[in-house]
Amino acid sequence: MDFDHVWESVADIPGWLTEDQARMLWDAVLRLEPGTTVLEIGSHQGRSTVILGHASRAVGARVIAIDAFVDGKLFGGASTRDLFEANLAAAGLTDVVELVVGYSTTLRPDWDRPIDLLYVDGKHDYWTYTDDLRWSDHLPAGGEILVHDCYSSIGVTLGTIAKVLFGSRYTYLDRSRSMARFIRSRPRFADRLRVVAQLPWFSWNVFIKILLRLRLRRVAGWLGHHGPYDPF
Repeated sequence: MDFDHVWESVADIPGWLTEDQARMLWDAVLRLEPGTTVLEIGSHQGRSTVILGHASRAVGARVIAIDAFVDGKLFGGASTRDLFEANLAAAGLTDVVELVVGYSTTLRPDWDRPIDLLYVDGKHDYWTYTDDLRWSDHLPAGGEILVHDCYSSIGVTLGTIAKVLFGSRYTYLDRSRSMARFIRSRPRFADRLRVVAQLPWFSWNVFIKILLRLRLRRVAGWLGHHGPYDPF
């Protein structure tokens, strides 16, 4: 299947992944070699997993999807896992995607399998996100890392400032709205400046979030943000 058909197939799977962001995931997988492994942290109902799975099948790669399927209004618990598995089966990807149920922060210290592409869309607090970045220990030098909500979540953006802007392990490449792409390599000064250049857009997103929390959706609409959801 080509990207357009795959994107159409995930239209009914709930999630916040946009078409351009899905294309970033798709293209990143297509750069991999046969026999390689994609690791996804945070799968929800499988919108991004199906994209990764079809792209992985095209190149002969595999996907490991990690999600704890936490109970609660925002996460859905066991019912979300059921939906994830149903969506995966409907896409015909059960032979490509391996589901590992658990917290990424709990699984990471004992993990001993190499990965070739890392996609992070887990819990968005600073501590979990920065721990999830440590999965890059299993990437080869120059391996790609994609992070969703990188510039729309306060915790994730603070983690990016600490570990990418002021760190020495990750180089920022580009983004599609809140989806950012990094590689595992030591950044140059110019790479750090490109991270700084994204911060005004993040500040704008925080301002829009405040308007939405204050139920000033009409004001947010005047400023170009439409719909009840946070920018992503």
